[in-house]
Amino acid sequence: MTTTDLPPQQQQPRLKRALGPTALVLFGLTYLAPVTVFTTYGIVTETTDNHLPSAYVVALVAMLFTALSYGAMARAFPVSGSAYTYTQQTFGGHVGFLTGWTLMLDYLFLPMINFLLIGLYLNTQFPAVPQWVFALAALLLTLLFNVLGITLVNRLNVAIVALSVLLVVVFAVLAIKELATNPSAETPSLIEPFLPGKGGLGPIFAGAAVLALSFLGFDAVSTLSEEAKNPRRDIPRAIVLTTLIGGAIFIVVSWLGALVYPDWRDFANVDSAGVDLMAKVGGTFLTSFFVAVYVVGAFGSGMTTQVSVSRIIYSMGRDGVLPRVFGRLHSRFRTPWVAALAVSVVSLLALVLTLDQAATMISFGALAAFSMVNLSVIKHHLFPKGGRTAPSAGEWVRYGVLPAIGFVLTVWLWTSLTVTTFVVGLSWMLVGVIYLAVLTRGFRRKPPTMDFSEKNLADVPA
Repeated sequence: MTTTDLPPQQQQPRLKRALGPTALVLFGLTYLAPVTVFTTYGIVTETTDNHLPSAYVVALVAMLFTALSYGAMARAFPVSGSAYTYTQQTFGGHVGFLTGWTLMLDYLFLPMINFLLIGLYLNTQFPAVPQWVFALAALLLTLLFNVLGITLVNRLNVAIVALSVLLVVVFAVLAIKELATNPSAETPSLIEPFLPGKGGLGPIFAGAAVLALSFLGFDAVSTLSEEAKNPRRDIPRAIVLTTLIGGAIFIVVSWLGALVYPDWRDFANVDSAGVDLMAKVGGTFLTSFFVAVYVVGAFGSGMTTQVSVSRIIYSMGRDGVLPRVFGRLHSRFRTPWVAALAVSVVSLLALVLTLDQAATMISFGALAAFSMVNLSVIKHHLFPKGGRTAPSAGEWVRYGVLPAIGFVLTVWLWTSLTVTTFVVGLSWMLVGVIYLAVLTRGFRRKPPTMDFSEKNLADVPA
């Protein structure tokens, strides 16, 4: 007897399929947080000597190859779990576990950073209130929305993306007005920000390595495969659209900013260059509006990042790779409430860690997962288990050449990480190896794997 043969009250609850293509793209864009372009604006502008747009172009190209790989694997395995699922099904349970474990380092700290940012920015407006109070309030509110369900999160995403886009549009209009009414002899030509500076391509590539992490969001869309109405069709499209739309926003904003503020040395503080940029084109009002929208965007990003990692933990708990308690769904809302609670507990570190300490722990997991997904496309489609007929020329390009380029670009970005990041990342991986050894009794047993039989995918639209 299968679970579908049991009475309704005895069947294991499933995630609710409620998301169409528009909702998936909105989720990805909220995760990207369009206003994040202002977060790293000053730092990367300094690195590239005011050639930030060219660094965004390089980062977008690099991420598009990996986005295509995520889309290909999401079409093959339309279930929750993201990179963990893809590598597990392609390379086996041990590699899948270590990929998922490494990816969690990234996902677990992303919500925390957003809560830290909310505390920092609101504290500048309300200095009498400690920043940890704002961070804790955002954390608890995010947990509540996550438990109540993905439909509510989607409704909030619409409002958050709308506000972020409104801010970007207002900035663009005022920047164009500033350029038209107050021309400066220092204003560069329209194409100069896209060209290499005096340092050549080196600073551009260094900036792109930092900016690549601004595109985290297309991979988060893949974690919603079990909540998409038609995952095999909509998830791949949403992944690519999220990357393209987010990249276009980043490039346009950074280009206008480079024209309006041609010398990064004039920033009061490169870490808060976004505030200086807003003040230049819109004065005090736009600066206050910017801070408000930035906080809302950080909340939306924190909410969507928690949704994503809770679904990864839910998948691993459902498989028995993590304790099965993490694989429980709320009986009423059909959401992974135990996994969401675990993420919130980890995010309490936002009350004691600094932004710099948390940021050093993010990059390692994301780039490791990106590398493995690119390799998974090659293995699954060109060298599957049991063999297959010879791939066509088109398949060699689509499933061989493109993901290989994505893998090389991701590894290249990986080499730009700091020593501290590698120490933390490798330490986290070592803990995962030890846990896996215990789970499999010294690697003598196979770790649990997901069941992709037809009975378990019966409700997944083709």
